[in-house]
Amino acid sequence: MDLTLWQYQFRIIMLGDSTVGKSSLLKRYTEDLFLETLNQTVGVDFYVHFLEVEPGIRVKLQFWDTAGQERFRSVTRSYYRNSVGGLLVFDMTSRDSFDHIIDWHAEVRERVQPHTVLFVLVGQKSDRDAHGERAVSREEAEKLAGQLGMPYVEASAKTGENVRESFELLTRRIYQGLLSGEVELQEGWDGVKCTAPQSLQLKRASMSQPGSPHKDNKKCCG
Repeated sequence: MDLTLWQYQFRIIMLGDSTVGKSSLLKRYTEDLFLETLNQTVGVDFYVHFLEVEPGIRVKLQFWDTAGQERFRSVTRSYYRNSVGGLLVFDMTSRDSFDHIIDWHAEVRERVQPHTVLFVLVGQKSDRDAHGERAVSREEAEKLAGQLGMPYVEASAKTGENVRESFELLTRRIYQGLLSGEVELQEGWDGVKCTAPQSLQLKRASMSQPGSPHKDNKKCCG
C-alpha cells in the first residue's frame, strides 16, 4: 500500500485527565510500543497513522494528543474545533478520571459547534482489572457511553488489548458518518479533508434509501 495516497484525512483528538494513558494508547497503536514511563504531554503532541477502511479507501489519521493538566487547557482547547473525532479516555483504576469524562465531553461539544464530533469512550488499563484495582465497573461505563451516544471499549496499552479496535472503531464511525451525511464537510474546517469530493457524492447517492432525505450541498476542502 502506498501510504502517500489517501482519499480522506481525519483529525482525531485524545481527551481525558492527565496520566490516564492517552499517549501510551497512541504509542501502542502507531508504533506498537509500550514504555512503562512516558514523559507527560506538554501542550499537544502530534501523530500520523494510515488505515484502509474498506478496499481501496485509505484514511490518513492525524492524532492530536492533548495534555490533561488544567494549566495547558487554553492550548488544547484551540485544537477542538478542527477535530472530527475524539477518544475520551479514563483510567479504570481512577474514579475521578471517569467522573471527569462528562466535563471533557461537554467542553468539546460546546467549542466545536456547528461541527459534529464523534466519540468513543475508552476505559484504559484493563490489565489492572486482574489485580483487583478496578474502580469503575463495566456496567456504569457502558451506561455513561449510552447516555452520551457513543460506544465503549476497555483497552490496555500495556498488553495491547483492544487498542487497535478502539482507534479503528472511531475511524470507521467517522467514515460511516461521512457517507450518511451526519458529518458535514465545509470549507475552512480541517476536521475532514477529502481528495475526491465528487466520488463521495456518488457514494452517498448510491447509499440513499428510497424516501430518505439526501443532502447534495456538501462542500469538501480538497
